[in-house]
Amino acid sequence: MSVTASDFLVQHNVSIIGESSKPTIVFAHGFGTDQSAWRFVKDAFADKYRLILFDNAGSGKVDPALYSPLLYNSLYSYVGDLLQVCSDLLLKDVILIGHSVSGMLGLLASIQSPHFFSKLICLSSSPRYLNDSDSGYIGGFEQADLDQLYDNMQQNYFTWVSGFAPLAMNMPHRPGLGNEFARTLGEIRPDIALSVSRTIFQSDHRKDLPAVQKPVLLIHAHEDIAVPHQVGAYLNASIRESNLLYINAKGHFPHMSAPGEVIQAIGTFL
Repeated sequence: MSVTASDFLVQHNVSIIGESSKPTIVFAHGFGTDQSAWRFVKDAFADKYRLILFDNAGSGKVDPALYSPLLYNSLYSYVGDLLQVCSDLLLKDVILIGHSVSGMLGLLASIQSPHFFSKLICLSSSPRYLNDSDSGYIGGFEQADLDQLYDNMQQNYFTWVSGFAPLAMNMPHRPGLGNEFARTLGEIRPDIALSVSRTIFQSDHRKDLPAVQKPVLLIHAHEDIAVPHQVGAYLNASIRESNLLYINAKGHFPHMSAPGEVIQAIGTFL
């Protein structure tokens, strides 16, 4: 049975805030979170923009039955979902703000269907998480590190969540933020989380970066366990029309831990 446009938007918990007469911002969340991660940032833009948020397959309020590890074995399936949101809502020239993997999804989507996008903002994003000794690329992880991560997820997922979440948030003086990430990460079915993490961490889209034709703002924080500072410099050198900004924030989730810094950076870019 075919899925109608309205069915797809309901399945992905699409939220629309504001009038269609306003320019549109699409917020796309990263692994382990859902669209609620944007709540500290989105309201700052509600007066001037229509806001659209959604949940990626395998996360948030999306029915786990809609996730297939065979279908979502590359980032391009998620790109297809993003483009379908844009198509079903008849969007054009939107501003895409993507955190982590969704920043990369936005870049790939802009290559495939450039008419949907006017500008892109990538927050804590990476084209490849693995180091590459042949080219000298620093992605942050060795394969042995990732194999250990996958093994820990398989052995006891919830123990892994309780340890990984505060490390990724990197805000020990504000443990509530780490607990919040642990909550949304823990709500993902363990087998889905393992499959999604493998798809993300084993991806390599460095070769696609020169094809990005839209203006891009790259926002990175300090001491990010998943994205070292060299990645921001690599993205900036590889994307023709990009600006790199390191903000006064730590960890992989600056839109949650330092929303004021992120809002200021986005506002200046826009």
